[in-house]
Amino acid sequence: VVFWKDFFTSYETNFLPKCQKEYFVFTDSQELYGEDNCKRIHKVYQQQLGWPYDTLMRYHMFSGIADKLQEFEYVFFMNANCKCVSQITEEEFLPVSKDILVVQHPGAYNKKPSQFTYDRNPKSTAYIPKGKGQYYVCGGINGGKTQAYLELIEQLKRNISIDLDNHIIAKWHDESHINHYIYENDNWIMLSPEYCYAEGWKLPFEPKILVREKNNYFDTVE
Repeated sequence: VVFWKDFFTSYETNFLPKCQKEYFVFTDSQELYGEDNCKRIHKVYQQQLGWPYDTLMRYHMFSGIADKLQEFEYVFFMNANCKCVSQITEEEFLPVSKDILVVQHPGAYNKKPSQFTYDRNPKSTAYIPKGKGQYYVCGGINGGKTQAYLELIEQLKRNISIDLDNHIIAKWHDESHINHYIYENDNWIMLSPEYCYAEGWKLPFEPKILVREKNNYFDTVE
């Protein structure tokens, strides 16, 4: 709720201006900015699960509205604290030759693969062995062609459920799982960290999507 107004207005103005966009907002809030005047805002009730389950269980949440998402050509997930600060065109963003879109993590663009914080627990379904893996992507922005992305959602949902059944939580939760997906598949394109620019960082990119630092806006408890 703290971030939603800026999220909505910035994406309406700057994100994929030639596309019709609809927003599915997972929240336990009773009210959302703009929902009374915009039928493209769909509030999805989601109770707070606590840390780390609010992030770890996101693919389970997405799976719960899979029938509604089937109607669209593309589906993308963005963390609530994203703000689209520069125009992003269809030509630069939408995956065409591939199915899935991911974004390079802003903390990984200048690191060697050996420095990436993959999950190294061989008992986890997010496991990537040492010496393997070429890229590290952020967990808060991804998506793609609808059918392919829905298949990704179901696969990661299964993997996370398997881990939980075995009393395992991957090192960086859902982010570890999507990195494992990227490691095992090649049906994706990866955009640079300008599409996931962490607020307050000094990066050699011009931000297009700013990921705002939550502690600057409200007190956080984990």
